[in-house]
Amino acid sequence: MKHSTNPQTRRGHRGPARRIGRTLALVLPVVLVLSGTLAVTRVNWSGNPSNSVLTASDVSGRSLQRAPQDVLRDRLMGELQEKNPGVVLAHLQQAVNGHPSLARHCTSIARALGRAAVRVYGASRAQSYARPVCDTSFASGVLAASRG
Repeated sequence: MKHSTNPQTRRGHRGPARRIGRTLALVLPVVLVLSGTLAVTRVNWSGNPSNSVLTASDVSGRSLQRAPQDVLRDRLMGELQEKNPGVVLAHLQQAVNGHPSLARHCTSIARALGRAAVRVYGASRAQSYARPVCDTSFASGVLAASRG
């Protein structure tokens, strides 16, 4: 007499769900690694935007682009390492004259340049480069950096 209507399964054979799970556990990491590797190889490492390729990691597009004032600030900070602050402030003034939309950011950029100039040249020498660019914000940046 049988007490159970369900057939007994052997321990070694647990059905198709287990087999599919094991297959996914082995294949999925390989697929993820390969897709990540392919995405990295498609990134434009040359810095030339005309040859750039849109990848899966570049879905937002606009959010990855930097604001013009951030680009200008970084460029001028790098230039400060190679040239004196007077030249850098002249380039800031030219950039603001060429792109009036940058005028509202001129004060913060000049202040940041003043603080950076103190680190590079010292407070008294950095102050000697002060120009009336952006309402003397460079000088206030020098003063703020020399106090603290």
